[in-house]
Amino acid sequence: MSEASGSSDLRARREAIIHQHCDAENRHDVKGVIETFARAHYDVVPLGVPTEGAPQVEELLGALFVAFPDFHAEITRLHHADEAVFADVIMTGTHQGEWVGIPGSGRSMSVRSACVFDFEGADLVNESVYFDHAALLNQIGAG
Repeated sequence: MSEASGSSDLRARREAIIHQHCDAENRHDVKGVIETFARAHYDVVPLGVPTEGAPQVEELLGALFVAFPDFHAEITRLHHADEAVFADVIMTGTHQGEWVGIPGSGRSMSVRSACVFDFEGADLVNESVYFDHAALLNQIGAG
């Protein structure tokens, strides 16, 4: 194990950033989420288009929170690597507004996802989100 993944201080700082990030998402505080990044960058892999920069991340999260006004992400486990922290997450919400071209259905979703938080030292520089898109679409009635 390298110094980066083994340092308890660095691990604690990274975990604090991730919890701050997730807490801001759960409050639907887009600016708060962006503030957790050294460089705002999301890659929601099933959507196929990474978002780079605060304006694009604002648009991505704003659309998510309109579509799922009760969106919530619960971290169930964290795993540390040299330059990343992997999070096992359960995403829940009720599909009330348009999301990726799909009109609100009023149906709930609960999808397990894997989130990879990329770090440069203690600076968060990207979050990649992986989930079963077909399962989510099926749950909201679009599958």
